[in-house]
Amino acid sequence: SRRRLAAAGALAMLTLLRSLAFSAGMLVTVIIYGALVPLVSALPFRHRYAFTRHWAIVNLRWLELTCGVRYRVVGRQNLPTGAVVVLSKHQSTWETLVFQELFPPLVWVMKRELLWVPFFGWGLAMGRPIAIDRGAGRRAMEQLLQQGQARLADGLWVVTFPEGTRMRPGERGRYRAGGALLAVQAGVPVLPVAHNAGELWGKRRFLKHSGTITVTIGPQIVTEGRDAAAVLGEAEEWIEGTLTGIMGTARTKQSP
Repeated sequence: SRRRLAAAGALAMLTLLRSLAFSAGMLVTVIIYGALVPLVSALPFRHRYAFTRHWAIVNLRWLELTCGVRYRVVGRQNLPTGAVVVLSKHQSTWETLVFQELFPPLVWVMKRELLWVPFFGWGLAMGRPIAIDRGAGRRAMEQLLQQGQARLADGLWVVTFPEGTRMRPGERGRYRAGGALLAVQAGVPVLPVAHNAGELWGKRRFLKHSGTITVTIGPQIVTEGRDAAAVLGEAEEWIEGTLTGIMGTARTKQSP
């Protein structure tokens, strides 16, 4: 009916305007915080991390205010006290923000090209990331294992996205063994994480839809005496199995 079409059009316009407001605000924070990086970069790591974490939290609150994107956490009791390697689904930019709010100080395994992005990359560089050249093959794996063990020894969590890139809701990529191998060699557990952020803020999608994202934190996976393939297989089975229970639950009905 005409009324239904008109309502749908109004909702689409509202979503667009909300997304524009969020993106404009996020760009402003990137420039402001990025301009302050030269002043902060000489500080100890804990202060640098607090600075970038604050930026992430500011944008999470702005996202909630402008676009109505909220989240809930299942499995907080599974959060460990010591360092771990996090293996997580990667569907969105959103989880790179929320992990900084949910978890203790952490570092990212990421492609080195991200460090070249003006302002944004400067902030990333302060966080002791493991920035690898994906085309380097064996050298990239050696870098991951060497730098990853050093970060874990310092008590930092290491976050990896084993599929290597963002996946759309319902998609499943090939899980790579780097993060699991790091955990095995360092003798720390793996912490699997599943979420459905892609339903509200999708891969290469400008629009952000209102709703509630579910982040599920799984039980720690013991690595002692096990090989990386077995650890990775257990993590993959848990992540993908958990996703089947939360997919399709994030979006809520909007009204203009």
